[in-house]
Amino acid sequence: MAKIIYVDHEGTERAIEATNGESVMEAAIKNSIPGIDADCGGACACATCHVYVDESFLEKVGTAEDMEQSMLDFAENVKPNSRLSCQISVSDDLDGLKVTTPESQH
Repeated sequence: MAKIIYVDHEGTERAIEATNGESVMEAAIKNSIPGIDADCGGACACATCHVYVDESFLEKVGTAEDMEQSMLDFAENVKPNSRLSCQISVSDDLDGLKVTTPESQH
């Protein structure tokens, strides 16, 4: 299990315990985290689970693969630390991960 901290565009933080192996998006949906809609259910076919990964965790979550990068092209306000939360798998290494949802998703 890992603690994941979701931050909305206004700075409100919500910390949850996520199960190893599930995606950051799945944990958000199970816990009704606002700003992560996941319209495609985690199939990397939309960008409604777009998040900004805290700089200190960028190396741990890795880089976006080609399909994810293509979907990020459809997201608004993409930054160098943008990822789709459906493509980030929870592990003990991600304990304390902080992700922020863009204002456009609220």
